Amino acid sequence: MKYLIIIAFTFVSFTGMSQTKYEQGMTKAFELWQGGQQWEAANLFERIAQAEPDNWLPPFYVAQINVVYSFNEKDEEKLTVQLKKAQDFLNDSKSISKDNAEILVVQAQLLTAWVVFDGAKYGMSNSPKIAQLYKEAYKLEPGNPRVAFGKVEWDLGTARFFGQDTSPFCEDLNKAVALFESYESKGPFHPDGGAEYAQGSLAQNCKE
Repeated sequence: MKYLIIIAFTFVSFTGMSQTKYEQGMTKAFELWQGGQQWEAANLFERIAQAEPDNWLPPFYVAQINVVYSFNEKDEEKLTVQLKKAQDFLNDSKSISKDNAEILVVQAQLLTAWVVFDGAKYGMSNSPKIAQLYKEAYKLEPGNPRVAFGKVEWDLGTARFFGQDTSPFCEDLNKAVALFESYESKGPFHPDGGAEYAQGSLAQNCKE
């Protein structure tokens, strides 16, 4: 099952404003990420996480980068190391921020990376867990576009994998895409993205 991941992040410019060290670090990390230097960004997020032990966002982004860039990894040893690191930092985020829908989505994506790597080995064990994670995230925050979109795209992909009709999912996919227009970010550096990819998925999967 081919599954593309949303790179969901916000980039906030503080030009002309007095920045704290945290803001400077986060801004620089996002600049690196946007510039294609994702591993340098991950290393900087990791350093920020050490300096901000009560903030769930820096370890969340370390985890997200390691997950996102696992989907094209063909070496099992490298993939194992990468996703182990992602899981460790996700655990750090979870310990700081309980019942966080964004964290649950990345956890689902991490498990999906294993399914994409070897569906025969990981599909049966991970698929129910992934579906449950999206269900839990949707219960927590149904108006979050990354939650709604991730859930419906997983369901749609599962239906396609089993040769089922995917058209019934188009209504929910439309609703999820619409949420990107109305959703308001919870604050600087909070996840706030994915609209462009969601629109592309809608166009591809729900052609009239």
